[in-house]
Amino acid sequence: MNVGSLKLIEEVIINFSKLSSVNISQDAIYLEFIDVELGNPNINGDLTFSMRFAKNSFISFFYDNIWDVEFLSNFDYESYFLDENIIKDVRKIKFIDFEYLNKFFYNYNNQKDFSIDKEFDIHNIRNDFFCLIEFGDIGIVVGGDEMDFFFESEKLDDDILKELSNQWMMYFLNYHQKRNLIKDPMCENHPFNR
Repeated sequence: MNVGSLKLIEEVIINFSKLSSVNISQDAIYLEFIDVELGNPNINGDLTFSMRFAKNSFISFFYDNIWDVEFLSNFDYESYFLDENIIKDVRKIKFIDFEYLNKFFYNYNNQKDFSIDKEFDIHNIRNDFFCLIEFGDIGIVVGGDEMDFFFESEKLDDDILKELSNQWMMYFLNYHQKRNLIKDPMCENHPFNR
């Protein structure tokens, strides 16, 4: 994915999306989001979007209160596995932003790292890709040497992502035109309105 596509992913996730699940399985980490502003809700239905990080993958959770990351107690250290459904509103998301990463170290009191790489150090990320997501009560940094994106069950590339974004925009415009609405809570925070 090019930089423009990563910026587009940031925009479609930040408005209304929620993290719905975290899956760690050996060297692959999946984050699934619901209510993303891609595609056409009349056709696509759930509007689920997934990120996959693999090859030397890691995930770090930043938090203040241990109860905010209670779901981590289900992590199976023997098989290196976690599959948790959680609902968290996304406040901010950034890709490959070391400056923003530094804020995590100061904004949260505690952190928990998961990586198969025994020499992994969150202060010295050597992976090709990483993503930072803030939810208010917790922050997540996830990365790896491979990064893939999926919408519904389709793997995304730059062209498919652009087409899905255009479908959402057409849905957004038609929705407002048909209903002659000035404001709609579902669509009013879309980047098109800023």
